[in-house]
Amino acid sequence: MEFRWTTDVHSKIYEDALEIRKDVFIHEQNVPPHLEVDELESKTIHVVGYKNQQPVATARLYEKFPQTFKVQRVAVRKETRKSGIGNQLLDEIFRYAKKQGGKKLILDSQDHAIPFYEKNRYIVEGEGFLDAGIPHHFMYRIID
Repeated sequence: MEFRWTTDVHSKIYEDALEIRKDVFIHEQNVPPHLEVDELESKTIHVVGYKNQQPVATARLYEKFPQTFKVQRVAVRKETRKSGIGNQLLDEIFRYAKKQGGKKLILDSQDHAIPFYEKNRYIVEGEGFLDAGIPHHFMYRIID
């Protein structure tokens, strides 16, 4: 698996990220397009995982608070799920955030994905909430 990072919303990497996100969130989960692509696109760093030169996983990240990075838009193509790619993506995000001096990762997990994040050392905190009509919970991971 090769990971590529970009902040350039005009790059091929960003286009690949959007393609994956549209497939997963808009087509599979029926998230409205205006909610999926938002005002944070140019303020976040985007990562795409490539397997055999094909984009298969993505996420975006930004420093929401000092030393606290928010992970968003985590998506893995349907045909490559359950193969460990999501775990590799989270490992890559962890490495990046740690290298940047991060002390904590935070995210809003869809409820069905909570076990996946828990296996990757994220902890649920607080009450559930709806985002784009989908049940979510806040989760965090301390960077050790």
